[in-house]
Amino acid sequence: QVQLVESGGGLVQPGGSLKLSCVCSENIFSFYSMGWYRQAPGKQRELVARISIGGSTNYADSVKGRFGISRDSAKNALYLQMDILKLEDTAVYYCNAWNGAIYYWGQGTQVIVST
Repeated sequence: QVQLVESGGGLVQPGGSLKLSCVCSENIFSFYSMGWYRQAPGKQRELVARISIGGSTNYADSVKGRFGISRDSAKNALYLQMDILKLEDTAVYYCNAWNGAIYYWGQGTQVIVST
């Protein structure tokens, strides 16, 4: 059972930055594409960013140019650099691993963008 543990959430003002981390219990980047999702209150969970096994990335239109997904295989860690944060980025952010058949999820980390 793969375990994913997120950290790095918090309270930040609009225009600020945060970097989320997701540490994986195993070295899975060669077998799983990795992603960040978020769920705002009253809304469905949505894809924020994804990085494929080969390293290609894709982003939700709402975060393009502001967020960056990356990974460090030596540390079994996935990251989400979030810049120019907006009020609407407030959500619980989840780390995800997917191999085409199996999903794994972390427990989530809360991001609050507020004045």
